[in-house]
Amino acid sequence: MSKGTVVLAYSGGLDTSCILVWLKEQGYDVITYLANIGQDEDFEAARKKAESLGAKKVFVEDLRAEFVEDFIWPAVQANAVYEDRYLMGTAVARPCIARRQVEIARREGAQFVSHGATGKGNDQIRFELTCYALYPEVKIIAPWRIPEFYNRFRGRSDLMEYAKEHGIPVPVTPRAPWSMDANLMHISYESGILENPKSHAPADLYLMTKNPEDSPNVPDVLEIEFKKGVPVKVTNVKEGNSRNSPLDIFSYLNEIGGKHGVGRIDIVENRFIGMKSRGIYETPGGTVLLKAHLDIETFTMDKEVRRIKQGLGIKFSELVYNGFWYSPECDFVRQCISKSQENVEGKVQLSVFKGQVYIMGRESSKSLYNEELVSMDVQGDYDPCDASGFIRINAVRLAPPSILRMAPNSFTNCLLQATHT
Repeated sequence: MSKGTVVLAYSGGLDTSCILVWLKEQGYDVITYLANIGQDEDFEAARKKAESLGAKKVFVEDLRAEFVEDFIWPAVQANAVYEDRYLMGTAVARPCIARRQVEIARREGAQFVSHGATGKGNDQIRFELTCYALYPEVKIIAPWRIPEFYNRFRGRSDLMEYAKEHGIPVPVTPRAPWSMDANLMHISYESGILENPKSHAPADLYLMTKNPEDSPNVPDVLEIEFKKGVPVKVTNVKEGNSRNSPLDIFSYLNEIGGKHGVGRIDIVENRFIGMKSRGIYETPGGTVLLKAHLDIETFTMDKEVRRIKQGLGIKFSELVYNGFWYSPECDFVRQCISKSQENVEGKVQLSVFKGQVYIMGRESSKSLYNEELVSMDVQGDYDPCDASGFIRINAVRLAPPSILRMAPNSFTNCLLQATHT
């Protein structure tokens, strides 16, 4: 008798194929779910493989458009960067994948969901917190935290042996000596030979970006138009072609950024679960957008609003990295960030060249920049006395104790000197 129905987040790889068969061994009816979020995958082959292994139903869902609009765009608005460098391509993708997994589980009346994330990583938390937030009654089967499973499969060789015993097709191409996670936003590389943080990344590791040394000797000049803090159009200035839909915009920025070797980083980060890990990432389109959005935001946003928003962006990044996309606090922070973006619109022109993004200029009807006011050649309505008061206040704040102990007249002379220097 069946123990119930489980919706398995399925990739078609060795781990989740073995988990599919193992769940059936345990007495569950298994529905597999594979999300297309831009990874290089033979989705039809994966479907057939799941069916051949006994999946009760197989869902293959194209989530690329909603991944960009519902998850990447809020990250762009937030300037979301974890620990100053990581643009969180994996962390942003997990709530997108899990949201659809839960929808399928509810519709199919499944009491369980399952995934192939290990017990040492962040993804188990990201998947499970999303599932609990959106389907509180669901029960989660995490094989890599179940002793009967992880004691049986101590390594890849055990999985390979199990696959042979159960007729599970195994990869015929040599496996890369590291772990990869790919989607529309990035590719991440970790584990294997990369676990030694001193080891340099092999030259053939990167799949999404060219080596900057081998990239074109002529830059691409782009104009990116923003409304409410998200891109609505990208134009290649030299070629004259444009992209307008969110998916096309982001895909094109990936193409241009990858062509010029933009978005490579090699970092050691702090996992939420409590350990440091070494990761190598390439995020070409996301890196181009971060540079452009920072520029148009500074151009159009009030100084003090932006100061608060910077702190919210850091908080948002921590919440998303740790798996709390659907928490009340993250929802609140997202709404605050969205409010801050109401006037963030305009066009940014930039050059993409040899691994770098160079801002060239910007324009906006919502600009807070006053060319006449800031001009060194035109006085306009500006009263220089306004600056003297500001300088006096800060001179007192910054003055060393020896100055503050001076006679009042001497201190006043110092301030007057400061205002005229």
